[in-house]
Amino acid sequence: LQHEPHTSERPIVVIAELAQVSLLLALLSSLLLGVLPLWGAQANRQQLMDLARPAAQAVFFWVAVSFLLLITLFLQDDFSVAYVAAHSNLRLPAEFKIAGAWGGHEGSMLLSTLMLAGWTVAVALFSKSLPEKIVARTLGVLGLLCFGFLLFTAVTSNPFERLWPAAADGKDLNPLLQDPGMIFHPPLLFM
Repeated sequence: LQHEPHTSERPIVVIAELAQVSLLLALLSSLLLGVLPLWGAQANRQQLMDLARPAAQAVFFWVAVSFLLLITLFLQDDFSVAYVAAHSNLRLPAEFKIAGAWGGHEGSMLLSTLMLAGWTVAVALFSKSLPEKIVARTLGVLGLLCFGFLLFTAVTSNPFERLWPAAADGKDLNPLLQDPGMIFHPPLLFM
């Protein structure tokens, strides 16, 4: 007798791993943003100060990719990810699956980091009239803040940890959070 694979089993996809890599690239970018421009401002090295704006954009890009992949995991009901299994289920409407991405601690940390990175890139884009040393120092400090949030998320609050074996269905988003206000309130609050 040969064992036939069960047709309803979904193949393991690497979205969570791609999101994890994006999170780590954001961590590295934020470290570079937090160190090099500050060093450049202190040592009066223009090349290092010039790295501040592109590094701020890189941090935002990688955190945004990571967060969008987290939402994708929720929409695809990937219950091989522990965070998705804890805050969603098959019957949850799509809008609450998206809100489930910030329905727990790990996703809220990533969302707040995304907002911080968004404000960091806003400073980078709209500070062209300020002196370069001030911009380098400001973006450097924001980079260090992003680094702290990202390090905490990656080490202690990782929303991309795998659950082995994968759950057949999730536990559900907390019923108190299944309210239309949950869709817009946390993003606006973090913003």
